Amino acid sequence: MKIHDQTAVITGGGGGIGEATARLLIERGAKTVVLVDRSERVREVAERLNGSVGRPAAAGIVGDVTSSDFRREAFSRIHADYGVPRICVPAAGITRDALSVKISKDTGVAECYPESTFREVLEVNLVAATYWPLEMIAGIANERRREGLGRWQPTEPIQGAVVFIGSVSSQGNRGQVAYAASKAAVEAVAATLSKEAIFHGVRCTVVHPGFTDTPMVRALGDERINRDVLPQTQLGRLIQPAEIAEAICFLIANPIISGPLWADAGWHPPA
Repeated sequence: MKIHDQTAVITGGGGGIGEATARLLIERGAKTVVLVDRSERVREVAERLNGSVGRPAAAGIVGDVTSSDFRREAFSRIHADYGVPRICVPAAGITRDALSVKISKDTGVAECYPESTFREVLEVNLVAATYWPLEMIAGIANERRREGLGRWQPTEPIQGAVVFIGSVSSQGNRGQVAYAASKAAVEAVAATLSKEAIFHGVRCTVVHPGFTDTPMVRALGDERINRDVLPQTQLGRLIQPAEIAEAICFLIANPIISGPLWADAGWHPPA
């Protein structure tokens, strides 16, 4: 699928992998990249990107990606202002790391990972990450119906592309029971939609980044990164967001890739 002259939607666009992906898509000729984030910073990112290319190539929308009403309203605005989006990268994600069962230092009693926190992580990393692409696919399907088109045919151009953001933690990682579960489930969603969405001409793939130099990873602290992350990484360093953006654009543009892409810098979880 071509990137040039397309409209893209990126959640979590206020920083990290989302921001880097927006920048690269614009550099490769995307008409408009709509950045969605709960932080007002997303508007600053859009303005900065527009200034760097000298055209109104990015737009920022502030809201809660887990809200169904906000999602539908956002897509209505995008359709009205920029046309039907054909690229979606649901990059919004959170971690709430803690052991699944731990002994309380105060009481000496075993405590379970909070259910409410588990659900919070799934809402952002799995449910929202699924439904933003579904909304885009539905828009493409409705446009085809209006044009009198049915099942996509191989003689037609690819109609859209979704790149889900997985994680090396989907293999299991100590202290990340919720995050690992959400990212493993995202791979299952991508595998299912790759079989369903092609009916409408939309490809769905997933990239599994390793530990990337983002605020979320930096929040682990240098001591933990140097002790628990870098020794398990073959390249011996954190990945740069721009490197993951390159992998995402590769998946968007190359139609023969159907499975997951491990962009992990050679990281392997310890036993």
